[in-house]
Amino acid sequence: IYMINSSFTLVSSNATFVRPSYFYINGFENIPHIKYYYVFLCLVYAVTVLANSFIMAVIYLARNLHTAKYVVIFNLAVTDLCGSTALIPKLIETFLFEKQYISYEACLSSMFFVYVFMTMQSLSLLTLAYDRFVAIVFPLRYHVIVTKTAMLVILAVLWLFTLALISFTVSLITHLSFCGSLVIKSFFCDHGPTYALSCNNNSLNNIMAWVCFLVVLCIPIILIVLTYVCIAIALIRIATGAERVKAMRTCTSHLILVAIFYLPMVGNNIAAVVSYIHPNARIINNSLTQTMPAMLNPIIYSLRTEEVVDSVRKLYNIYSLRTEEVLDSVRKLYKRSKGNSTQNKKLTCHKTNQINDLSV
Repeated sequence: IYMINSSFTLVSSNATFVRPSYFYINGFENIPHIKYYYVFLCLVYAVTVLANSFIMAVIYLARNLHTAKYVVIFNLAVTDLCGSTALIPKLIETFLFEKQYISYEACLSSMFFVYVFMTMQSLSLLTLAYDRFVAIVFPLRYHVIVTKTAMLVILAVLWLFTLALISFTVSLITHLSFCGSLVIKSFFCDHGPTYALSCNNNSLNNIMAWVCFLVVLCIPIILIVLTYVCIAIALIRIATGAERVKAMRTCTSHLILVAIFYLPMVGNNIAAVVSYIHPNARIINNSLTQTMPAMLNPIIYSLRTEEVVDSVRKLYNIYSLRTEEVLDSVRKLYKRSKGNSTQNKKLTCHKTNQINDLSV
């Protein structure tokens, strides 16, 4: 597939960039019954929406969860939900309904949103590691250092940084010319496979790809590992084993999230460098890596965090009690209305009898 109906945009007096009207997203090649995989992704998306909406509703309704830690967890749920929404519905439309042509502008928009939310997922996990670090290493100063205001400021800075980084990275695509093949060998408008199609100098794009790789993957992993090294040292200094176990339990949910998010990404990148990966295998690995953590994160926090489980029970009891009160009120009103209607019938019959007696 080569470029048809390309538009030429004059950027300066000496530079003209060739921009295509459309790209073609290749996806899987020669896999029978692949539509079942897309149906599976539909189910993953449905569970992702329900689970993340549930955890956000619980955090919003339960006042005991209005803490700095759960501000970050709420932010993670938002990024999980938005990240899946930016990726899966478009993926389903592209391949399940065979709409593999995507306009130049729509491609860049999709690339921007997917990478923004992926970056924020990673930075949210790093922020949770910071929260656990302060809670265990500086327990007496935790409520002074980690406040809701401080956490909101940290998240605002991370959002601004992410938006600036990804905006600059994606905008560099507009400085590339596409003179040959327009087939993106991925399952969405992936940054690497897209800029690799260009026919002019894309060295700056390559540099920014490495910068994003460091920001999204390498730096957060290094900082999280250092954080848990400090936590391990602090736990060794704790006198009793029971206190160590209790302190470590507060980190288990976060460690599971970190493993689910980072290990598949690291494995995919190492495998791509060390050996050849078939494009189909790479697409399956990447698609699962980018969709499964968003589904599993709220489930893990709901099941493994005692605070969340207790809050769900309290909310269930409160709303069950309110439902019972509403039902009791409805029953009482029904009985009153029924009693009033019976009395009205008796009065009507009595008046009718009086009228009949008078007429006689």
